[in-house]
Amino acid sequence: MNADLRPPAPAYPIIDAAFLANPYPTYDALREAGAIHWSEEFFGGAWLVTRHADVELVLRDPRFSAQRTGAWVKDREETSGELSGFQQLFARALLFLDAPDHPRIRKVLHAGFRMDVLQRLVPHIEQAVTELLDQGEGADCFDFIETVARPLPVRVITRLLGIENLQYDDFMAWSEDLASFIGAPQPTRGQARRAQVSLLAMSRYFETLLEQKRQTPGDDLTSRLAQAEARGEIQGGAELLAQCAMLLFAGFETTRHLLGSGLQALLAHPDQWQRLQQAPELLPGAVRELLRFDSPVQYTGRRVSTDLVLHGQQLRRGDLVVPLIGAANRDPRRYAQPDVLDITRRDGSSLSFGSGPHVCIGAALTLMEAEIVFQQLLRRWPELSLVDATPRRITNPLYRGLVTLPLRCRAPA
Repeated sequence: MNADLRPPAPAYPIIDAAFLANPYPTYDALREAGAIHWSEEFFGGAWLVTRHADVELVLRDPRFSAQRTGAWVKDREETSGELSGFQQLFARALLFLDAPDHPRIRKVLHAGFRMDVLQRLVPHIEQAVTELLDQGEGADCFDFIETVARPLPVRVITRLLGIENLQYDDFMAWSEDLASFIGAPQPTRGQARRAQVSLLAMSRYFETLLEQKRQTPGDDLTSRLAQAEARGEIQGGAELLAQCAMLLFAGFETTRHLLGSGLQALLAHPDQWQRLQQAPELLPGAVRELLRFDSPVQYTGRRVSTDLVLHGQQLRRGDLVVPLIGAANRDPRRYAQPDVLDITRRDGSSLSFGSGPHVCIGAALTLMEAEIVFQQLLRRWPELSLVDATPRRITNPLYRGLVTLPLRCRAPA
């Protein structure tokens, strides 16, 4: 955009080591300095909005388009066409579609996330959680991320999709490559290449799986997608494969970070952990408060689809807008004492799962997994505590997550 139209950028770097460790002081400073900011640190230049009302507006208003992958990918490939396969798949994922394609595909996917379908998963989730937590039984300490937070979402989403023969190590590598690209404010060409390799590998895997499901359908989401393709409700090729691959990825990333960061926050506030011990019926609300307090996804992006003015600032068609979800969830205009973790909070839900047409389709499944995990932890180890008050976090500004979370199961003798 025309540099003369940009307001002054913040007088301090946004994304630095301190921000990655704790972004909330930076969010506070941005929120109080103004309603909208221009930053060169995000994707070569983007408008940042930090206040709850503005973030929700951007997520809901059709003037802000979800179709934003073109420049994101092509900026990395120059004119070689090297990443054309990546762009073809990436751009067809539900996350990056507007109407009319978005509601059409979302309707197809929704069949796999109905509550009756998810309820049938509950015994499988409970068994998986029990088996994973059994690995920590008898040990003085164990790493919750490696033992539970990483493997559990993989087991659940593969069960939902009807996947039986996927090597989890392969999936982890694919997912990390995609997360590295999607979560980079300025992705490198190398990150884009690795993401393409992994997305194409996911695509090849699902090509084989879909053919199997066409021949022998089951009671799973991949079979439902194959049947929807046969009815003409979803297109074969890139459109179908993109949904399968991104469901596998998204079902893993958000849930594992909620489990890790959520448990860390809960145990860092022992009064809240004890309150849950005394009143376990508070658990559903507690999980939602953990989502608000430390959102697994800290921001998203939209392209301005028509010239408009926001808080007196002219936004041009094609400009990128980054709604900072993590900042909106701590907005004192929306939440009383927003920096306080309060599992009895009643002043409204957060924006951690988004809002409007693109609200997370798997939100109920993520909440279900978290509630089952925390329920079993509360029952099994009421004296659970942190070994390290400041565990190491991933260095990705989009995803708020932990590398490790060492836990002590019982109070020291």
